[in-house]
Amino acid sequence: MDGHGSTEGYKDIVLFLATAGVVVPLFRRWKISPILGFILAGVALGPFGLARLGEFAPWVAYFTVGNPEDIAQLAELGVVFLLFMIGLELSWERLRLMRRLVFGLGAGQVGVSLVVLAGLAMAFGMEVAPAAAIGAALALSSTAIVMPVLIEQRRHHSTTGRATFSILLFQDLAVAPILVTLAVLGAQGGEELSPKLLLAFAPAVLGMVGLVAFGRLLLRPLLRSVARAKSEELFMAACLLVVIGAGLVSALTGLSMALGAFIAGLLLAETEFRHEVEVTIEPFKGLLLGLFFLSVGIGLNLSLVAARPLEVLALAGGLLLVKGAVIFGLARLTGMTRLGAVEIALPLAAGGEFAFVILDQAMGLGVVPRGVGEFVIVSATLTMALVPVLAWLGQKVARRAPPPAVAEAPEEAGEPAGVLIVGFGRVGQLVGDMLARHGATWVAAERDPRLVEQARRNRLPCFYGDAARSEFLMRCGLGEARALVVTMDNPEAAETVVAVARRIRPDLVIVARARDARHAKRLYEMGATDAVPETVEASLQLSETVLVEIGVPMGLVIASIHERRDEYRQELNRPDSLGGRGRRARATDKT
Repeated sequence: MDGHGSTEGYKDIVLFLATAGVVVPLFRRWKISPILGFILAGVALGPFGLARLGEFAPWVAYFTVGNPEDIAQLAELGVVFLLFMIGLELSWERLRLMRRLVFGLGAGQVGVSLVVLAGLAMAFGMEVAPAAAIGAALALSSTAIVMPVLIEQRRHHSTTGRATFSILLFQDLAVAPILVTLAVLGAQGGEELSPKLLLAFAPAVLGMVGLVAFGRLLLRPLLRSVARAKSEELFMAACLLVVIGAGLVSALTGLSMALGAFIAGLLLAETEFRHEVEVTIEPFKGLLLGLFFLSVGIGLNLSLVAARPLEVLALAGGLLLVKGAVIFGLARLTGMTRLGAVEIALPLAAGGEFAFVILDQAMGLGVVPRGVGEFVIVSATLTMALVPVLAWLGQKVARRAPPPAVAEAPEEAGEPAGVLIVGFGRVGQLVGDMLARHGATWVAAERDPRLVEQARRNRLPCFYGDAARSEFLMRCGLGEARALVVTMDNPEAAETVVAVARRIRPDLVIVARARDARHAKRLYEMGATDAVPETVEASLQLSETVLVEIGVPMGLVIASIHERRDEYRQELNRPDSLGGRGRRARATDKT
C-alpha cells in the first residue's frame, strides 16, 4: 500500500481541524468574525498561498491542502445544512406571511440586478448569452456567509434581518431556473428559444411537489419510529438521512441540494422533533460551513489578482457599488428607512457561492469563455471575503438608527415567553392544565415519544428532546422563560436538568418535583428555587382532608397546612437538615 497516498486525504482533514481548533478561536478572542478566519486560512493553505513556496521549501507541502477539489465538493454540504437549519426556524405559515418580502423585494432584487449587471457586461462588448449568465451569477449573494454573520450579531430577527433573509431565500429559489435556462441555452448552441424551455422546468416542479408530499406523509412517522428506539446514534443517522436525502432528491430533479434541504427543514419545523433535530444537526452545520469558508479562501486565485490587480479590484468594487445601489433603491421603494436600506444593501452587495456553480456550468457549456469566467469568479470571491466587514459596517449603521415609532410584531420563530415544563407525564400535564386555566403560556419538553405524540394529538405545545442538554433547553425558550417546572420521575435526570438550567439562568424560578426529602435537599443544592417532595405533599393533603372531615374550619386548616409547608421548606434548606431534624424527615417519608 502506498503510505503517502493513503495519508494525503487525512492531512487535509487535519489541516481543517487545526484551523477550526486553533485559528478560529484566536479570531474570536480578537473579536473578529470566525468566517473571516476560515477564509484567510483557506488562502494560506490553498494552492495560491503557501503552496507557491513549495519549490523553495518542499516541507511546506505538509501545511497546504493537497486536494482542493475534494474539499470543495464536501464543502457544498455546508450550504445544504445551513438552508436546512434556516427552514427549521421557519414554517409554512411564517413563509406565507413573508411572501411580500420574498416575492416582492427578493424577486425585484434578482431581476433588476440581473438586468443591470448584464447590461453593463454588454456595454463592455459581451454577447447577450454570456452577459446574462454573468449577470445572473453576480446578482446572487452569499447565504452561507451573510446569515451566520447576522445570527452572530443577533440581527436575523430584526426588520432588516427578515428583509435580508427574504432576498437570500428568493435568490436560492432562483438558482434552479437559472441553471435550467443555462442548460437549455448550452444545448441549443445559441439558437432561438423554443417551448422546450418551459418543459425543462417540469422535472423541477414535479420534484418540489413530490418532496413536499413525501415529507408531509413520511417525515414525522420516520422520526417517531427512530425516537422510540431511544438511541441518540440512530436519531442522528435519521436526521442526516433527512437532510442529505432531501438534497439529493432535489438535485436529481434539477433543483439545488440546498433548496431540497430547505424544504425538508420547513416540513420538520411544524413537528414535535424540531428542537431535537436542531440540536443534533448544529455541530455538523458548523463544521461543514467552516469547511465551505475554507474552500472559498482556497479558491482565491492570488496569481490572477497579482497579474491583473486593477481590473480585478475594479470589477469587485463595481459589483459592490452597482448591486448595493440596486438593493438600496428597492429597499427604499418597499418602505425601508434610509439607514435600514443601507444596512440591508451592504452585506448583500457582495457575490455569493452560487456564482461558482452558475459560472462553472456556463463555462462547461461554452456559454461564457473560460478566461472571463475565472476572472469574474476571483472578483466575486474577493467581495465574499469582505462580507463580515460589510456586515459590521451595517451593524454600525443600525446602531445609529432611531428606535421604531411603532413596536414590531412579536417574532414568530421563538417559543412564547412563559413557563417551560420538563417532563410531560401525568404530573406535567396537570401543571400545564393549571397554567392554561390561569392564562399562563407554557411549552413542554418530553423524552418519551408516545407522550409527545399524545400531546400533539391534543394540540398541546410539547417537543421531543433531551432536556439535560443546554442547547435543547435554549431552543425550547429557556432564555426568555419566566419559570421552569421539572416534573421528571427520574431523580438523577431531574437534578441534571435543574443544574443545567441554573447555570444558564441564575435568575430563573425553578420548581422541581422531588421523590422524598433527601432528593428535595439535593435539588435545593443544585439550584432549585423550590422542591416539592411527593411524600411530604401526600402527608399534607391527607392531613388537610381528615381535618376538614372532622369539623375543623377550612380556613384554619389551609393556613396551618401552608405554615407547615413553609416550616418543612426551611428545614430542608438548612445545612444539617438531614442530621438531627433530618431524622424527623426520614420518619415522615416512611409513613
